[in-house]
Amino acid sequence: MPELPEVETVRRGLAPTMEGALLVRAELRRPDLRFPFPDNFSASVSGRRIVSLSRRAKYLMIDLEGGDVIIAHLGMSGSFRIEAGDPAAPGKFHHPRGKDEKHDHVIFHLNGQAGPARVIYNDPRRFGFMDLARRDAIGDHMFFRDLGQEPTGNALDAAYLARRFAGKAQPLKAALLDQKIVAGLGNIYVCEALWRSDLSPSRPAGSLVDKRGHAKQGLVTLTDAIRAVIADAIAAGGSSLKDYIQADGSLGYFQHSFSVYDREGEACRKPGCGGTVARIVHAGRSTFYCPRCQK
Repeated sequence: MPELPEVETVRRGLAPTMEGALLVRAELRRPDLRFPFPDNFSASVSGRRIVSLSRRAKYLMIDLEGGDVIIAHLGMSGSFRIEAGDPAAPGKFHHPRGKDEKHDHVIFHLNGQAGPARVIYNDPRRFGFMDLARRDAIGDHMFFRDLGQEPTGNALDAAYLARRFAGKAQPLKAALLDQKIVAGLGNIYVCEALWRSDLSPSRPAGSLVDKRGHAKQGLVTLTDAIRAVIADAIAAGGSSLKDYIQADGSLGYFQHSFSVYDREGEACRKPGCGGTVARIVHAGRSTFYCPRCQK
């Protein structure tokens, strides 16, 4: 599943084409994705100008004039691509095509400063979905009301994690994947952040908090590592695992920088460690770590 850096990369790729453009028509080529589209979805969004694009956790949010927000989730295999030019001449592409057209399920027909364009949502497995909500009530929406802090910016700090981890016997890896604690942090980047912090994924989350409820140094290091690995992945354009593709059709390359993820049996890349990357399973999810340097 695309993680936060992939969704942020998509947002940045789509923004120049979509922000400020008129959404002339939303073309739905099927009645549903993972879930049915909201009633009258196409009619509700067509003919309205796109104000801005934003992201919350792994959700892409398209704000429309009038206060409505299109909420999009990429699921396992969803991606967007941009085609620009005269709709009657579909061979003129602003960016390369990235997917088989039989899986094009939603087409946003736009008219922006650069002229007509189409933003196409493609999803072979159809695990993605779209919803429509009011911006002024977004905090109460079922997708967002229980989300924790974002792993970007200063809101995620060691003091916050100490409050959430205090007394927890839950494994550290599982605690970090809890979206009620950290919103949008996924399996890949948890593995990478724990490796950077020399912390075992299996140690109790509460072990990083002292008796007074303050963060130990390991939790300070971990918090910095989470923010850093997310920032590095965004800068690299996402990890492009499996079906992930950027909005412009090109692939990201952060996967070439993985230190432990999907490197079972390979040498630990930490200087002087000499350990070997191992794989264990937490709650059905593969966890990659170095038993020698992660304690």
